[in-house]
Amino acid sequence: MAGVPAFISDGPLWGLFVFLFIVVFFRAQGTYWVGRLARHGGERSRWSARFNSHSLTRAQDYLDRWGPVGVPISFLTVGFQTMVNAAAGFGRMNWLLYTAAMIPGCVIWSLVYTLAGLSVWAAAARLGSESPWLLAAGLAVLAIVAGGAIWWRHRNSPESDSVKEK
Repeated sequence: MAGVPAFISDGPLWGLFVFLFIVVFFRAQGTYWVGRLARHGGERSRWSARFNSHSLTRAQDYLDRWGPVGVPISFLTVGFQTMVNAAAGFGRMNWLLYTAAMIPGCVIWSLVYTLAGLSVWAAAARLGSESPWLLAAGLAVLAIVAGGAIWWRHRNSPESDSVKEK
């Protein structure tokens, strides 16, 4: 896998799992602490505007509803997980409670990415060796669909409505 040291990607599956667990653990903790520091900095913080977004409000509402149980569940999502981790820090969730809730989420995330990531990587490598043009076409279609989805979501987001009104 690109970016993963060869001794991990060529080794046993548990090595990749441990590597991914460490990556997601530090990423989640870092996001929590960025949220915590942004709250500490108040309005003076350059991050405060980002923490007044619709996405963070949704994540804070989610944590208000589900509490610490929502943290590991959020690791099954893409993007929203980051906002939940930041909202936990911004909302000053107790660090020990957050960490205890985050660890099962890290295990889930690492397991999913170890198994699914390896399967996708193996399929892409096989397709690339058999038909590089088909792989390139598939990646191009994937990029166009992802770009269209991002554009559509941005166009229809509440934040873009306020920009249109100005």
